[in-house]
Amino acid sequence: MLEKFDRFPLTFGPTPIEKLDRLGKHLGGKVEIYAKREDCNSGLAFGGNKLRKLEYIVPDALASNADTLVSIGAVQSNHTRMVAAVAAKIGMKCLLVQENWVPDQNPVYSQVGNILLSRIMGAEVNLVDKGFDIGIRASWEEALNEVKQRGGSPYGIPAGASAHKYGGLGYVGFADEVRVQEEQLRFCFDYIVVCTVTGSTQAGMIVGFTKDGRARNVIGIDASATPDHARAQVLKIARDTAKLTGLTTEVVDDDVVLFEEYAYPHYGIPSEETKQAIRLCARLEGMITDPVYEGKSMQGMIDLVQGGFFPDGSRILFVHLGGVPAINGYGYMFLDG
Repeated sequence: MLEKFDRFPLTFGPTPIEKLDRLGKHLGGKVEIYAKREDCNSGLAFGGNKLRKLEYIVPDALASNADTLVSIGAVQSNHTRMVAAVAAKIGMKCLLVQENWVPDQNPVYSQVGNILLSRIMGAEVNLVDKGFDIGIRASWEEALNEVKQRGGSPYGIPAGASAHKYGGLGYVGFADEVRVQEEQLRFCFDYIVVCTVTGSTQAGMIVGFTKDGRARNVIGIDASATPDHARAQVLKIARDTAKLTGLTTEVVDDDVVLFEEYAYPHYGIPSEETKQAIRLCARLEGMITDPVYEGKSMQGMIDLVQGGFFPDGSRILFVHLGGVPAINGYGYMFLDG
């Protein structure tokens, strides 16, 4: 499905799949849990799912003759960290808009983690006191104009790379990669669990797994706390990506499976249950998840397993999208581990 699209390699190659045997046994042993380690996909600034998307966006950026990548996210955005890394890799400047999507944070929140890494990599950072929204932001459009007014040539990448026309392609390719690994494993996964906020990761998976009838086996765990908006964006991106790739099967509303119960109390603020899920996974498997994204999808998966959502004998693939550097901004929540 992706043969006609240019790709700029930024990742090591197929990411490993490991069995979370101790976690599975702790949860009753009725299902098998595996992790697809997207957090280990590159040597660029700790990697993560955004690189899979950017591999299909970079060729367009280079062809545009732009000199500055301009993107946006929260203060602890994994996406903006990756845009900063890619800009450094391809020799472009980088302007990042970091909005205050997470209220009432510790004073060090804007000095550590993802934003620290972006600054070290040379990105210019504009801190903007605006609340959470996954849509196109005025502050991002203002940053694009700012570059133009300086005499530069900007290339805009929206939040999470999701609303970009090529934003869903990387996770269409992810589905193909999983199928190859399933042939090696000699079994297929019954469910794929993924965190969802800006939408293109789940949307790309939906398109990619439609090929073998598993679109509705992609279980999205909302971490936006604005699930209606997130669901609508996943559906739009999936439909746009399907059209772009030539998928003949129609993507319908029911293809977007999104659990809303785990994003509370707010985007970027972990509940006590999220923190317990982070600790449990870390102490049983040595796998670190973060308070913004993967901790919430881990919490969701654990709850769904314990609640009997997955039939006995199911093989579940938890997709670890990265994002661990953000945990540095939440150190005060984990002073005792």
